[in-house]
Amino acid sequence: MESCLCIGGRGKALLYAASPNSRFQVVSVIASNVRKGNVIEKDGKLYIVVTAENIHPGKGTPVTQLEMRRISDGVKISDRYKTTDTLEKAFIEYQTYTYLYQDGDHYVFMQPETFDQVHVGPDILGDMAPYLQEGMEVRLASFNGSPVSIEIPARVTLEITETEPVVKGQTASGSFKPAMLSNGIRTMVPTHITVGTRVVVLTEDGSYVERAKD
Repeated sequence: MESCLCIGGRGKALLYAASPNSRFQVVSVIASNVRKGNVIEKDGKLYIVVTAENIHPGKGTPVTQLEMRRISDGVKISDRYKTTDTLEKAFIEYQTYTYLYQDGDHYVFMQPETFDQVHVGPDILGDMAPYLQEGMEVRLASFNGSPVSIEIPARVTLEITETEPVVKGQTASGSFKPAMLSNGIRTMVPTHITVGTRVVVLTEDGSYVERAKD
């Protein structure tokens, strides 16, 4: 694959691959700023960050623990860095896709302008898969024609399918109780929420935000 190394306006190195599906730029970031879904260049290869955790021990140097998957062959690695270490973060072009349906253990998305369809595996979606909804718009990044990272909306609306009944006279502010969402995820909701109520939750962790207004 041909590529060229250019210099940006402030001296940053920008690496552009020849294929429009694999265009990316590389910038330096400190390890503590790396997040899940970022793409890191390491030893000339690209890795997608599966999990990123900043660890601050009582004594000793703070570190960043990264679990990553190599884009070229799917091999997973685990690396630990000082939080101030410099890493090379690759910004890969994202395109808007629409979620269509699940096909086996893969998920099918369509590019609304070209109508091209792509199958995305569970290893890329991870914990986000239960929050997919038909017609949902997502941002999908590809490298050499293969999906490598996906961004879904930060919030979704789901229905409560299981929870404890409301206790008469219970008005304690800030009290929460366990509940099951319509996508099978368990969460905590205010005590006044009942089965059948539509609620807004965060797709990052399923936490309750508010009662849906629709």
